[in-house]
Amino acid sequence: MNVGILTIGNELTSGRIQDRNAAPIARAVREQGWRVSAMLSAGDDEDAIRDALDFLLGRAEAIIVTGGLGPTADDITTAAVARAFDLPLCLDEAVLSHIRERFAERRLVWTDNNAKQALFPQGASLIANPAGTAAGFAVQREGKVVAVIPGVPGEVCRMLPEGVIPLLRRLFPEATLPLATATFRLFGIPEAALDAALADAGLAGLGVEVGFYPNFPENHLVLTARAASAAEAAARLAAAGERVEARVGRRIFARDGETIETIVARLLTAHGLTLALAESCTGGLIADHLTDIPGSSIFFERGAVTYSNTAKMALLGVPEAVLAAHGAVSEPTARLMAEGIRRTAGTDLGLAVTGIAGPGGGTEAKPVGTLFVALAAGEETLCRRYALRWDRRRNKIMAAFLALMMLRRRLAGEADDGC
Repeated sequence: MNVGILTIGNELTSGRIQDRNAAPIARAVREQGWRVSAMLSAGDDEDAIRDALDFLLGRAEAIIVTGGLGPTADDITTAAVARAFDLPLCLDEAVLSHIRERFAERRLVWTDNNAKQALFPQGASLIANPAGTAAGFAVQREGKVVAVIPGVPGEVCRMLPEGVIPLLRRLFPEATLPLATATFRLFGIPEAALDAALADAGLAGLGVEVGFYPNFPENHLVLTARAASAAEAAARLAAAGERVEARVGRRIFARDGETIETIVARLLTAHGLTLALAESCTGGLIADHLTDIPGSSIFFERGAVTYSNTAKMALLGVPEAVLAAHGAVSEPTARLMAEGIRRTAGTDLGLAVTGIAGPGGGTEAKPVGTLFVALAAGEETLCRRYALRWDRRRNKIMAAFLALMMLRRRLAGEADDGC
């Protein structure tokens, strides 16, 4: 089955915010074995919405629409869809009562424009909204369906799997083809090199689709297998995965839903080790990654953002003489930062980063992008120098990632080749 996606809102077409709904909807559609035929965004304009619907209905059996279901004057999606299908709007008293109850429970002030969220095209099927006040709806005509839900990403994340996907599966049971997918997360290999490495691996001959998705600083490789049965799809995927492992296994650091931080967290917990961080150029970004993991207090003791030389001396015990002789961005300083945070925190491991993120601050000896990462573990301290080449923000992201990769390899007992 082909599915179209339409996201609505002036905030999208003006560039004020990024579209956070289209990508997760597309992933959910693909997981069902369906195909996304087109993705569009339209402003809060009835003609634009109608034209977008006409375009998508010419290319898909189902359309998923988000946005424009609120109470304000610019929320016109419901009216636009009703007119596009030549349907009158009807008030749903049960929905109106539910909205009033939600307002009363939260002690919110009721205004009459909120009743607008209880208007739906005549004959529409309602889609419950467990995360907000605006219910969604679906209208059908000539074997096609348009499902409309609010544009709040948190509400989309609930309504899509709980309401929209089940609705489409009921309406199009014959369109659901068994599908199996696998995502390989790679680091240290460019997209073009990854493509070249797999060019003659024969994945297409196995009936497996291959997708390349750069996600700085990673590259994601997604394999998708469709077949007459779930078992056959899984078998095709397994065979393709073995060929990928044989070609680029050394560069695969995670699979499917894993991330560098979840892997590090799992390994630290499994080994019963504790960690402290000393960050300079990353400004706490490594700590942010690790504390996104629930229960990270089990292994993460503290993080120090020692941006200035004074902080490095006062909090980490880096001697002033070392800073004067070698500079804040140097191997001796990075080693002492890692050892200092490990010592003061009393942890098993100390991880430190110091570098020149840019755009200024570089010299001929230490150009912008110079980075040192050090890991103190027992009597050994490992330190590596890197030369980053991106803008300030991406240099910081890469620096944090390189530090976590160094830690991951140490914990997994792998050789550290510096990339």
